[in-house]
Amino acid sequence: MEVNELSNVVIGMAIDVHSALGPGLLENAYQECLFYKIQKEGFYVEKEKPIPLVFEGMRLNCGYRIDILVENKLVLELKSVEKLSDLHLAQTLTYLRLGNFKLGLLMNFNSYLLKDGLKRVVNNL
Repeated sequence: MEVNELSNVVIGMAIDVHSALGPGLLENAYQECLFYKIQKEGFYVEKEKPIPLVFEGMRLNCGYRIDILVENKLVLELKSVEKLSDLHLAQTLTYLRLGNFKLGLLMNFNSYLLKDGLKRVVNNL
């Protein structure tokens, strides 16, 4: 499945999770539920996927972790905050760059409607 099509499917699953739980919970509650739903649908999914930092040719394990990685190509960065900031966007883009991924979804589950807390982030490799 192509990454844009995959992102649309995952957005639908995230909307289902948000509709069931509503806003106001901690990030890890949404993460666990979305991880379960994606896995249940038969996709390969990893949670808290470590991502190394390469500096001057040295691979450093600095503790960076992708919230959810779907099919080894779609990065999901989940938040439950009052409002998404430029820092959240920069964090997502950094994960895309570090892992050489093309597309990420930044999702703020603390929104009345999930679509208002959703941003597609593209890494122009």
